[in-house]
Amino acid sequence: MPTGTQSLVLTKYDPDAPTGSGFWHWSVFNIPATATGLAEGAGNPGGTLPAGAQQLNNEGGQPGFVGACPPVGDKAHRYVFTLYALSGKLDLPAGTTPAVLGFMMNGQVLAKTSLTAYYGR
Repeated sequence: MPTGTQSLVLTKYDPDAPTGSGFWHWSVFNIPATATGLAEGAGNPGGTLPAGAQQLNNEGGQPGFVGACPPVGDKAHRYVFTLYALSGKLDLPAGTTPAVLGFMMNGQVLAKTSLTAYYGR
């Protein structure tokens, strides 16, 4: 973790969704820099996130994690999980979109890493 990290952000994004703009499956911000993982089911209703962490609404209009579900017969979709280390915490109002989250992180990102998973049906 980079020196000076105050919080983490985790996102899951499908750039291949047939929407013209992709599909945000999950966005969690203000994860404490001391966190070493997330509990199984953390993004599900009733799941437990680290103290202070907050979820944004996904593209389905609800906070939480949305699993992979590309259209049947479509090519395998890319699901990009990205973890960001930030130099501060974010104060975002209810209803903030993942795109605005990205804008608000601008200038605070110390480092990031991504993992791309593929899934098709």
